[in-house]
Amino acid sequence: MTMTLNRQTVIPITELEQSAFCRSDGNLRTQTLEEEFKAGVRWQKIPTRYMKLSPEEIDAGIAEAKKALGNQVILLGHHYQRSDVIKYADIRGDSYLLSKQAAEIKDARAIVFCGVHFMAETADILSSDDQSVILPNMAAGCSMADMANLEEVEDCWDDLQSVLEGQGTVVPITYMNSTADIKALCGKNGGLVCTSSNADRAFNWAYERGDKVLFLPDQHLGRNTALKMGIPETEMVVWDPFKQMGGLSPEQIRRAKVILWKGHCSVHTRFTTKQIEEAREQHPGINVIVHPECTKEAVAAADYVGSTEYIQNMINAAPTGSVWGVGTEINMVSRLAKENPDKTVFCLDPVVCPCATMYRIHPAYVLWVLDGLVAGLVINRIEVPPATKANARIALDRMLEISK
Repeated sequence: MTMTLNRQTVIPITELEQSAFCRSDGNLRTQTLEEEFKAGVRWQKIPTRYMKLSPEEIDAGIAEAKKALGNQVILLGHHYQRSDVIKYADIRGDSYLLSKQAAEIKDARAIVFCGVHFMAETADILSSDDQSVILPNMAAGCSMADMANLEEVEDCWDDLQSVLEGQGTVVPITYMNSTADIKALCGKNGGLVCTSSNADRAFNWAYERGDKVLFLPDQHLGRNTALKMGIPETEMVVWDPFKQMGGLSPEQIRRAKVILWKGHCSVHTRFTTKQIEEAREQHPGINVIVHPECTKEAVAAADYVGSTEYIQNMINAAPTGSVWGVGTEINMVSRLAKENPDKTVFCLDPVVCPCATMYRIHPAYVLWVLDGLVAGLVINRIEVPPATKANARIALDRMLEISK
């Protein structure tokens, strides 16, 4: 018999937790779950016996569980996941690649997503109804996704329609880093989902159907994409959900080609032009590569800009002896440095701060949900409501179509 345990509310990130694992020495050693709890990591309640398990005990347990489950389960791991978890992943990738993989997985009855909540929601939308998508720790959310909730975005959408009244057509685009509710709103209103690797194609698609874009929830990816396409910043406005009418006048809205939601990634906005300048001084001939979630200033100062897959592919293909200063999440940068010992690869930010919400996936949680599957229990199943799933699927299918 299979049993699904109740899902828990996604716990928002706190400043204490964001800084709990920031290190100037880059030492992110594996700790027991009990140690991490004491250090400030937010966690979901878990049976006590998992709290004190050593890394070696967890390794052995996961190996045994995976052997027992065979091809009934597949583990997906995002590039930003900590190394002591990503090593268990059957497939690694960014949010776009993993969403495609989720749509193509047919054999496994369970998909364990080692990432954050919106990624598991996307996997549930794209996978078949007889498959269970599991998030090892329900507290693993995304601070950026939390910056755009459904009520606020619906208010924004209604305000835009009221102001424009036939004087312009807005097409909503949401970044993959958003909740299923926001993806569904875009699907229902003629919009689509994008990732950092296909945002420009999403903009082109939108402008074939309207004259304005509402971009959610990351203002920096939206701004950087628009600038790359030649849209001047004078034709962009930022919608602040905490202000009446987004803090904008009707005339500002009517003139704008791009309406940017006021959201951001707490990891990527840490990278600065000063860090890039210092890296160039210390390493003449360096290649600076950053993610488009960084600020426009950091993007303008970089040599290369692209998605996590783009960053990985560029560095892997780079010549021996080349030097790379990277502006993205530290777990990915550290992994690239380890996998490319013939090159110098380092993070532009000297203070190492992993994605705190991604960090909530501890190996003990992976073991817990796998043990549950062995026992016939589906723990932490992510289930998007049918109506939301249908509209979100429309937006995701449009994304997959423009990416072919």
